[in-house]
Amino acid sequence: MSKTILIRNARIVNRGHIQERDVYVRKGRIERIERSISTPAEIELDAQGNYLIPGIIDDQVHFREPGLTYKGTIASESRAAVAGGVTSFMEMPNVQPPSTTQERLEAKYQIAARTSLANYSFYMGTTNDNLDEVLRTDPKRVCGIKVFMGSSTGNMLVDDPRVLERLFAEAPTLVATHCEDETTVRQNMARYQQRYGDQIKASYHPRIRSTKACWLSSSFAVELAKRLGTRLHVLHLTTRDELKLFDNQLPLSKKRITAEVCVHHLYFHSKHYARLGNLIKCNPAIKSKVHRDALLPALLNDILDVVATDHAPHTLDEKRLPYPQAPSGLPLIQHGLNIMLELFHAGKISLEKIVEKMAHAPAIAFRLRERGFIDEGYWADLVLLDIEHRWTVAPVNILYKCGWSPFEGHTFRGKVLSTIVSGHLAWHNGRFNEEKMGERLEFEA
Repeated sequence: MSKTILIRNARIVNRGHIQERDVYVRKGRIERIERSISTPAEIELDAQGNYLIPGIIDDQVHFREPGLTYKGTIASESRAAVAGGVTSFMEMPNVQPPSTTQERLEAKYQIAARTSLANYSFYMGTTNDNLDEVLRTDPKRVCGIKVFMGSSTGNMLVDDPRVLERLFAEAPTLVATHCEDETTVRQNMARYQQRYGDQIKASYHPRIRSTKACWLSSSFAVELAKRLGTRLHVLHLTTRDELKLFDNQLPLSKKRITAEVCVHHLYFHSKHYARLGNLIKCNPAIKSKVHRDALLPALLNDILDVVATDHAPHTLDEKRLPYPQAPSGLPLIQHGLNIMLELFHAGKISLEKIVEKMAHAPAIAFRLRERGFIDEGYWADLVLLDIEHRWTVAPVNILYKCGWSPFEGHTFRGKVLSTIVSGHLAWHNGRFNEEKMGERLEFEA
């Protein structure tokens, strides 16, 4: 049983407003939100005017378990998440063996029930030959179905038109797509290998996994979804060109087609390869400043709906391999909120909009039950945040199992003081409390 918690003097950021209130938590849920609450609690926190936001919901992460646990585990990466203000995550199926049967999928839920400090859900994975298994997915218990329309990391490319047609027509829940045209990527890679062999530089990555590759795949996915009525969520948009595929004419709750942008694509651009090289190699690629600078306005205008991290840890030894062999992906979940706060302090986005895109919007898009808002009766997923505290990323405070971050040496402004997960004070004053694990997320069908 979770302890009662009273948070006093908090500046609550919720539903587009900021107001000072006290919050009382009992049995894992927000019981009262009032100007002043005198009821005693087993845990009392004085926010001292700091901000209280809904816990971040990260709809795209790779925690590497099972089979790739030398890179990360559900235990290790969920703790990094909680320290970064993420209270709920949705994890991808490209592990070993991949989550392409209901039994394998359920096995991951069992691991998380024992070891995840954050709330959790896992995508069902699709291949060219497991469609009947995929269609058995329970829409109330599973966040969605993941389709790699581009091979990315792992051998899960789905390129059979008959499979895609049937999946998009019959999927019982949201379909989330990684969109890059595989033929285009392979042709580009062959040209660069012919020219440079193993001496290809990471700076060529956005030319190999090109704007064209993204457009061909994402436009195909959107066309399929419109024709077949699919609930489609296009992951990690990276180009100015793709933005025209999405609109902001409907409220998010009415949209059948939604789009996500990731923090690293909002922050980095192609000039950063010169300094960071393979450390920021990811799929789809970080592209030019022209594309980077188009993404934030689209987020602010609600063309892009959700902000996520695509947290994808690899070891430093793997990242130090030559470009063709170095894996794609970078660890981000502990620092995703800080990246968005950089944009806030630069005057480019409000706290209210950050909360909307990182908590409210994923809850709405995925039809999460009673999460994503600081409302009475909802699960108490809460983050107490000091937006002025400065701290520097260093090996001693990097919590990813891989032990590195592309932000090492960078000073952020803004720090998570406390994280409450389903009513449990899981992170406070730099320490974890592992007496209670997170909850399995539930969804409205």
